[in-house]
Amino acid sequence: MRLRRTVQNAALVLFVALFVWSRRGGWPAGVVNFTMRLDPLGMLANALASRKLLAGSALALCTVLLTVAFGRAWCGWLCPLGTLIDRFSLRRWRRRRQPYPDSWRSVKYGLLLTILSAAVFGNLTLMVLDPLTLLFRTLTASVWPALDHLVTSAQITLFRVPALHSALSTFDRLVRPKILPPDPAYYRYTWLYAAVFVAILSLNLLAERFWCRYLCPLGALMGLLSKVGIVRREVNERCTQCDACARSCPTGTIEAENGYASDPKECTLCLECWRVCPQEAIDFSRHLSLAKQREYDPGRRQALLALGTAVAGIGLFGSDVAASRDHPRLIRPPGARENNLLSKCIRCAECSRACPTSALQPAILESGLEGLWTPVVVPRIGYCDYSCNACGQVCPVQAIPPLSLEEKRQQVIGRAYIDTNRCIPWVDLEPCIVCEEMCPVPDKAVELEEVEVENGEGEVITLQRPHVIRDRCIGCGICEYKCPVNGEAAIRVYVPGT
Repeated sequence: MRLRRTVQNAALVLFVALFVWSRRGGWPAGVVNFTMRLDPLGMLANALASRKLLAGSALALCTVLLTVAFGRAWCGWLCPLGTLIDRFSLRRWRRRRQPYPDSWRSVKYGLLLTILSAAVFGNLTLMVLDPLTLLFRTLTASVWPALDHLVTSAQITLFRVPALHSALSTFDRLVRPKILPPDPAYYRYTWLYAAVFVAILSLNLLAERFWCRYLCPLGALMGLLSKVGIVRREVNERCTQCDACARSCPTGTIEAENGYASDPKECTLCLECWRVCPQEAIDFSRHLSLAKQREYDPGRRQALLALGTAVAGIGLFGSDVAASRDHPRLIRPPGARENNLLSKCIRCAECSRACPTSALQPAILESGLEGLWTPVVVPRIGYCDYSCNACGQVCPVQAIPPLSLEEKRQQVIGRAYIDTNRCIPWVDLEPCIVCEEMCPVPDKAVELEEVEVENGEGEVITLQRPHVIRDRCIGCGICEYKCPVNGEAAIRVYVPGT
């Protein structure tokens, strides 16, 4: 249906636009995290885990009201991941139309209940499965860096043609730093984020919108809300049972054996059935009663199973993270405290996207499984810019506090240590004062000591050797990032007290 495709495309463009301008210097923070605050699953899970209801959750209430009024219209019309799944339907390569029974739909409800049960105990690890955080994280750590690399490579190649210099310079001024970063953005395990995303799209080979039918936890929440949905699909007496509607349904919820009725919890109001019906036998009208119970609807047994799974998972994650939290390189963003971060972060990677130096990386196992894809500072990849507080400003759930620039500059996220076995003035007896020059702290956390030493040729030379004044160091990591020593830096930042 043309109207639906137009709305889907517009919503996707808006999502990408908010993503593009979420870097520092782009749109205001309250605008760029608009999409995440529309997510009722993210806001609900955060509220359960942090025991605090954020003012920004009011936007999620808009999504809830939309769902109560029109069922899973979000899934069929507005969800950016759902739109991409539709555009990559892979229908041409699909061999079977409906390979799995309806009972498989209960999987997504099980995931939803497990996420919410774990959130009650302060664990948000499974929020990695939320479709909005998943898509934003993939764009941040995989798609956009790849696009930047391709554009940069093309510019380097074309710059060999002198006639194109002016055009390339103009292009560069237009796209950097507003759209593409001024310096290449690097992320660890880029292939992993891409692989997860491609796997979700590839599930279309098994069944159309496989992810939405059987796995999406946000779709499950929308489905439960749709039990009271006011506008629902119904079939009138003109139906000739031609089966056209059942064949066209992207979620496979139209039941031929039940008079071609559909389950409001699974119907995304895509209107495909209405479009293809030759008898105009399909209406969408108002209902004020609960939807009919289905075999795959979550019940008491599934709720208890989800609770048990959540408790067991938290126990396993907790035993794993107990050792990992003392990781000396587990450097968190300014103002973020470990336990507080783990109980609030919804793994959306908004902070990583906003970081102008790529210092904030999604964690893998530094904080154990409980901290999967939470933000950590990796100084060898990027440093915490002394003049930037973007991460706290864009975080939609305040897992990173929204500190002012002055407050942020007072936060100690680590301490620098010099490895005298690798430092150039100490080992090679060559001059190097990069760490001292780069230190942004007004009183300089790195000081130089002038010493006289004998070099390999027996000559007495004067060198300046760096020393860290640790009570001045805030752990920004620019010294480690700029250190010219190949491989592991000669000056490294560690978590205080480790």
